[in-house]
Amino acid sequence: MEVKYASHCSYRIRYHMVFVLKYRKNLISDEIFEYIKKVLSGISERYYLNFHAVGTDRNHLHLLIEAAPRYSPSRIMQICKSITTKRLFKRFSELEEELWGGHFWSEGGHIDTVGDGYGVKEMEEYILNQGISRKQMKLYQFPISEQPEFSTEDDLQVIEG
Repeated sequence: MEVKYASHCSYRIRYHMVFVLKYRKNLISDEIFEYIKKVLSGISERYYLNFHAVGTDRNHLHLLIEAAPRYSPSRIMQICKSITTKRLFKRFSELEEELWGGHFWSEGGHIDTVGDGYGVKEMEEYILNQGISRKQMKLYQFPISEQPEFSTEDDLQVIEG
């Protein structure tokens, strides 16, 4: 996978996501799958996501997505699920009879990061080799006891983007 460039950064980020159909119903026919691919193409253009692969087993959808760091993985999932749901219910009104309540996908899903074959050790070695000399760069693993603790909900702020 090649490195991509944004205005102030370069990146190489890929995710494997799985969306499960509500009630695990086998409703993704060939026609619906073709329409989902068309909708994802529109999402790709609008949100600068690059879909490398899309697959289905009739009751769930697998996506291999490359994304800029401007979006969190959960935001990417939200974008894809909400837009496909709205478009599918509009185009295939019979789906609403099968899936009441306005939900096509079940809550949640699965997200994995996908690399180019790098494991932790290989990535650590890569990082160590980026400095002027090996002595310049150091790796530090944060022990669990040194991670910050939050005492109240006020300490955690969610910024909607």
